Amino acid sequence: MTETLLFDRERGLLTVRLNRPDKKNALTRAMYSQLAHALTMADTDPQIRAVLLTGSSDCFTAGNDIVDFLEQPNDLDNPVFQFMLSLLDCRKPVIAAVAGPAVGIGTTLLLHCDLVYVSRDARLRMPFVNLGLCPEFGSSLILPRLLGQAKAAQLLLLGEGFSGEQAVAWGIATEALDNGEAVLAKAREVALRFESLPPEAVRISKQLMKAPDREALRKVIEEEGKLFTQRLRSPEAVAALSGFINRR
Repeated sequence: MTETLLFDRERGLLTVRLNRPDKKNALTRAMYSQLAHALTMADTDPQIRAVLLTGSSDCFTAGNDIVDFLEQPNDLDNPVFQFMLSLLDCRKPVIAAVAGPAVGIGTTLLLHCDLVYVSRDARLRMPFVNLGLCPEFGSSLILPRLLGQAKAAQLLLLGEGFSGEQAVAWGIATEALDNGEAVLAKAREVALRFESLPPEAVRISKQLMKAPDREALRKVIEEEGKLFTQRLRSPEAVAALSGFINRR
């Protein structure tokens, strides 16, 4: 059986690769649980200086595996929220390498990474409303502050997609590169630089950067989560998600 997540330790870098190519790296609850565990482990391991999250050279992730997501109970104790909180609380630098589709949480998780490298033609999208759902992972707070209300509404209310180059222009990503191979190479190069930087200085600096919004963000993530789980049972979401599954 193919491992849906691949882990690699190289000196002070932990690389976590999504590896479900037949499902466009769609995330299951088991994958969320493993991701949460990996981030928590990295956070407490003094030998790990940074974490790199990536997919393949042509696909980051299609977001949640809808069938898996609907088959199991949804509450704030499930692996999805464990992953969200583990990323929110991670004190080590987290770097993302993104190529191809980055849908739903594949985009919102980038808002919590410290450095994000994307391919120019990456396709990012948050189609929550289109599926009868609502924004998650703090995106309803972060995006209006980052982009302004009008642009955030374009992305969250209409669910419009955007490119890697637009993500850089809007401050969602750090740098856009020509293709997936170049993205991973750049992200790995930068992530390895943390091995030679003073780890406590890095930790404190990240803490200071994140501190002003941390508690407000935690409350928003919890409120979004409650509403998201309610929406999953709504007639709008049931119809939209059933139609999505049938088209697949």
